[in-house]
Amino acid sequence: MLFGRKNRKPIAIPSKKVEEWKYTTCNYCSTGCSIEIGLDKNKKIVTSRGHAGADVNRGKLCIKGLLETELFESPGRGTEPLIRNKHYDKFEKTTWDNALDVTSDKIKSIQKTYGRDAFAIISTGQLLTEEFYTLGKLARGCIGTNNYDGNTTLCMASAVSGYKRSFGSDGPPGCYDDFEHTHCFMAFGSNLPEQHPIIYWRLKEALEKRKFPLIVVDPRVTMLAQFADIHLPITPGTDCVLINAMMHVIINEGLQDQSYIDAHTQGFEEVKALVQDYDPKSAQHICGIDEDTIRTVARIYAKAPAAMSIWTMGINQSTHGSDGVANINNLNLITGNIGKPGGTSLSITGQCNAMGTREWSSCSGLPGYRYLENADDRQEIADFWGIDPEFFPKKRGLAETDIFPAIETGEIKGLWIVATNPMTSMPNTPRIRKALEKLDFLVVQDVYEDVEMNQYSHVYFPASVWAEKEGCHTNTERRVNLISNVIEPYANSKPDFWIFNQMAKRFDNGNIIHFPDHAEGAFDEMKQLSKGKDRTLDISGMSYEKIIKARGIQWPYREQTDEATETLKGDPRLYTDGKFQTKSGKANLLPINFYNNNEQPCQDYPFWLNSGRVVEHFHTRTRTGKIGNCNKFSPTPYMEMNPDAALELGINHQSYVRLTSRRGDAVVMVQLTQRVPRNMVFIPFHFHDCVNRLTLGLLDPHSRQPAFKQGSVRIETVDQDEAARLNVERRAF
Repeated sequence: MLFGRKNRKPIAIPSKKVEEWKYTTCNYCSTGCSIEIGLDKNKKIVTSRGHAGADVNRGKLCIKGLLETELFESPGRGTEPLIRNKHYDKFEKTTWDNALDVTSDKIKSIQKTYGRDAFAIISTGQLLTEEFYTLGKLARGCIGTNNYDGNTTLCMASAVSGYKRSFGSDGPPGCYDDFEHTHCFMAFGSNLPEQHPIIYWRLKEALEKRKFPLIVVDPRVTMLAQFADIHLPITPGTDCVLINAMMHVIINEGLQDQSYIDAHTQGFEEVKALVQDYDPKSAQHICGIDEDTIRTVARIYAKAPAAMSIWTMGINQSTHGSDGVANINNLNLITGNIGKPGGTSLSITGQCNAMGTREWSSCSGLPGYRYLENADDRQEIADFWGIDPEFFPKKRGLAETDIFPAIETGEIKGLWIVATNPMTSMPNTPRIRKALEKLDFLVVQDVYEDVEMNQYSHVYFPASVWAEKEGCHTNTERRVNLISNVIEPYANSKPDFWIFNQMAKRFDNGNIIHFPDHAEGAFDEMKQLSKGKDRTLDISGMSYEKIIKARGIQWPYREQTDEATETLKGDPRLYTDGKFQTKSGKANLLPINFYNNNEQPCQDYPFWLNSGRVVEHFHTRTRTGKIGNCNKFSPTPYMEMNPDAALELGINHQSYVRLTSRRGDAVVMVQLTQRVPRNMVFIPFHFHDCVNRLTLGLLDPHSRQPAFKQGSVRIETVDQDEAARLNVERRAF
């Protein structure tokens, strides 16, 4: 008996009466979990489960994936296209034809008056790959603006830039299977249990089979840090100093893999010379890790038969993000840990299809990792699409983080936002709000009518969500998987693929370029464009049928490979032959000097400001804020604060405080915890009008990615009743 209860009711699992299971892939983070959706005899969705036969998740799902089917009828979904003259007018319902006509006419008018680049497009990492490819055709081949980017600039641009600088091409070289083979695992600014729970489960499973050192570099005691053998609570933004000091030890003690360096890299002597200035005795005073620990970690890593590094936003979201990625690559190159089982530099991607936008959206170039700067690439795509190559710009235009300042200066007059929410996700959001007020025209395309960006739009396109569409994702380990169309689009929402196709018909080149009616037709075009000698991004051997049968296939997966082996497995790793995508075929070792341009704690703003993800939410809560069993765990903005610091300021647990930076303020509830040091606070980034009112947003010079994680704030008392009222108001979302 428990607490005197005599007649306890047994646990009962109600029968869902599933008549049919439909295959699809999760539409949240980049892990790439395979899901089966259960439908009853009336074709109504009644449940979901992880696919036990999928190599990625092997039947497992996190809380978001388990509840994902609730998205289809979640509150706030768009039902009809909407239109208004001014952003402060009331929306009126309209037809799809009128909404598309008005938008295309406005785009043409702006471009005729101010030039082609006066209209900009900002996309996402959450569309299907065929939709990205089609939007790229529309943006590059029909509308013709060069100011076209994705919100992946906010999360993965530094990884892309670092890979290109080191290896000559984007594309993570490793895979999840490397967990099974590594002898040392080092995580930089990555909290797998909350950011990517199923990837963490894969790591944990590997650790249970064969123990190896787990080293976590993070200024906060994250959940992953709690499980680590060695936790390095680094001073924010100084990862390059730590890595340089590690390489100082490795090189000076002769622990590098010199044969690999000589055969497959260039630039070693320059790196060797630079790291002499980063001896652990000096570095410890900058990065906050004592010299003995630096030496110990360097030796463990270098002496391991195979060692791997992963990272997420803790590296990327920095003014030194691209340098940090290049330096992680340096570390793995000098120890011979690229292209072999258990040895890799593996960026853990943020959004479900951020890889797809990197590969096929044409945001930073042209489809299939081609460059606008390369005349042959421009000619090849122009010939394939049937247009004049002179229609293409000869270099990349503005990144997302440069587009908003260009609105301020009047260079950009119109903007199309697709499935992203910069009013919450961009740093220094008060500045973003002011910029949006200056636009002549804004069109927002989103699943949800109540998304914050829609406050400033003139036209709203209601888009379909997830398995209301069909197409592919590419996950963190380059695995292409299929989202099957399980259910009809909600109300009068439309798949993004359809919206882009319809818009293309309203531009001259849209009558020249072929736009397939179905996603699989776009996939066939992508397969053709992926072919080429030594091209790593090759999907030519894939088909929808094979992808479903294999529950995802990694690229490269070439026609020849498929015919020769008759297997459904692509290459798990890149650069296994030591040949890279540079002109020389050798990887670039890059000397990375550290320049401390971070905003740091001072007398006026004495606390570091850190931000990150929690397991129950995704990005700006546009979706998870509508799912009751996700939102109930974190329904309102909160801040982790050290109890000793709180005691000094007279702040109580679960009271409200006001945070102020040089840019804005935010009101949050205090959660006292030893997870953060005395001079730091941590706030989840998911909440509107919260942490990104405070963030600095200085940009990385290579990737144009903002520094979300290196800023400073002060903490002030606030009227508790007014803060509680605001809290209740925010919970209503």
